[in-house]
Amino acid sequence: MKKPVDVEKNKENYLQFINKRKNLILSLIDDEGKPFISYAPFVKKDGKLYIYISKIAEHYGYMENNDFVDAFLIADESETNNKFATERVRWSCTSSNIGNDGHEDIFELFNADHGEAMLKLLRGLDFSLFELTPVKGRYVVGFGLAFDIDVDANLFNHVVIDKKKDEEAAVQGSK
Repeated sequence: MKKPVDVEKNKENYLQFINKRKNLILSLIDDEGKPFISYAPFVKKDGKLYIYISKIAEHYGYMENNDFVDAFLIADESETNNKFATERVRWSCTSSNIGNDGHEDIFELFNADHGEAMLKLLRGLDFSLFELTPVKGRYVVGFGLAFDIDVDANLFNHVVIDKKKDEEAAVQGSK
């Protein structure tokens, strides 16, 4: 008999996991339609993610030219027991360049997480704030432990695969 999944415990672990991370991995499409991957420091607020990036960075233009970006967090390899079931979270997001003016509440979060001196320097350069709005997300913490989520875990649903139903569909499809 399978042990029931403790959704509340996994939700707590998810929130701790994302709160410990400081950088997002970004998955974008380049100007030729090819995949492009990069990263950026981030903060989160009210169910959204924010990155602050330079116009010189390759991913800046790709963020400007695409409405969608995937954001990804992954556990450190040294802390992972099973490399095939590494703890990770991915959000599919819409993206918007919201500029530098205003948004002091977001910049205060960056100051707290990434250092006020660094942000003061960056704000004098060619950086711009991007708002990532997750459309859907998935948190994976092990085999059979995947959850459809939102950033703040207000949505946190265990993903269950019905193997019997899948096998029946495969048999029906082969007839």
